[in-house]
Amino acid sequence: QVQLVESGGGLVQPAGGSLTLSCVASGLTFSNDVMGWFRQAPGKEREFVAAIARSGDGTDYASSVKGRFTISKDIAKNTVYLQMASLKPEDTAVYYCGASRLGLLTRSRYDYSDWGQGTQVTVSS
Repeated sequence: QVQLVESGGGLVQPAGGSLTLSCVASGLTFSNDVMGWFRQAPGKEREFVAAIARSGDGTDYASSVKGRFTISKDIAKNTVYLQMASLKPEDTAVYYCGASRLGLLTRSRYDYSDWGQGTQVTVSS
């Protein structure tokens, strides 16, 4: 059974600070999956944030976070990270980790078959 567990969320006050999210995966072959981070704000759809290739040698970012967020993965630890810097109030959301067996970097949430429970990030001005 696949399990993804996110951690590291919290309150950032004032805006401009940093957080690092972690997602530990079990029940899957971590090096075979594209891993992604998505976020969902109240009343909005889940949106793509970042993704990392199976081997970790390719990444993709939403334009709203490019240059501020960095995704990485440690295959030995079955863990994917999202380092977030220069946080803005509009980054406030529940952040979810997802796993995709599609084999290609993808921004579509429908291509991710497994999800974690999410971790709340709140950025206050």
